[in-house]
Amino acid sequence: MPTDAELADFYGGMERQRLIPLWKVYKDHVPRTPSPKAVPHIWRFRDVLPLIRAAGALAPMTEGERRVLGFANPGLSYDGLAATTDTLWGAYQYILPGERARAHRHSAAAIRFVLEGEGAVTTVEGERCALGPGDFVLTPPWAWHDHENTGSAPVIWMDGLDVIIARELRACFFEGAGEAPPPAPKPEGGSGARWAGGPLRPSWERARGKYSPLLLYKWKRTERALRRLAASGQACPCDGAALDFTHPGTGGPVYPTMSCRVQLLRPGARPRAHRHTGSAVYLCFRGSGHSVIEGRRFGWERGDAFCVPSWCWHEHAAGDEEAILFSINDLPVMDALGLYREEALEEGHQAVK
Repeated sequence: MPTDAELADFYGGMERQRLIPLWKVYKDHVPRTPSPKAVPHIWRFRDVLPLIRAAGALAPMTEGERRVLGFANPGLSYDGLAATTDTLWGAYQYILPGERARAHRHSAAAIRFVLEGEGAVTTVEGERCALGPGDFVLTPPWAWHDHENTGSAPVIWMDGLDVIIARELRACFFEGAGEAPPPAPKPEGGSGARWAGGPLRPSWERARGKYSPLLLYKWKRTERALRRLAASGQACPCDGAALDFTHPGTGGPVYPTMSCRVQLLRPGARPRAHRHTGSAVYLCFRGSGHSVIEGRRFGWERGDAFCVPSWCWHEHAAGDEEAILFSINDLPVMDALGLYREEALEEGHQAVK
């Protein structure tokens, strides 16, 4: 048997040579199941709204690129920067009437889903996208984008980004207004005219690019499809009537790193609990209800945001009226890497702690 002195000298030598004895840390490197640092958490709109409004008075647009209040998960800290799950970043953004945010672009893929307010316009690579409640717009990687509020009331939307993935891969780039020539103006609604025709598209267009060429997904079309699915009686046993926003040229997710979903929950229905690799950030767009995540019950209502970390049991249910949830997730990453795994709870529903 080696002596204590021999072991101390051995391990000291390894440390000096920047080597790690895997036999000492093997279980940490190869855990039996996923162990996210993020924890289930909810951001209640009624509690946050006073701070959102205060930001309008106390944080002028001139002090930063955007007036954004990020969802900081209590289990996470990336070098002092906030994150919502281990891979995703979500936030509320607040734009006052008449305000305009200057253009910028970045490596991270981003989305905007409007919670309330009319008159917002996001311009993406020269194409103006007029937004109202329920509208969902993409600002793809390295695409110039700005926005303004042309209406008479404030606009609040949810931001969703894959910036945590890009940052951890050390692949982030950013450029602000004036650092490169701006894109030429394009016809308003041009991408919708070409790509929002469902199974039809212009004969000269081909599926290309890793992100969806359709920039704006209008709520009227989304709601019609969602209600048609719900009325058919077809539903996912774990998510209810749920639709993924897709790349119209490939049928895949809108981004290779992030998928977006809308789901309708009927009162009285109780979809089964399940868990999967990959995390999600949810926004309650309409109605109220609750989710049980890892045995904890989270009641939610319109405007509330909450997160489900990877491999956490979760189930959602509406209250007395139907509820509509919008969400972002990182499942495309799990699929691409061959890491996606899902299982439903045999008992159907979790016991609430």
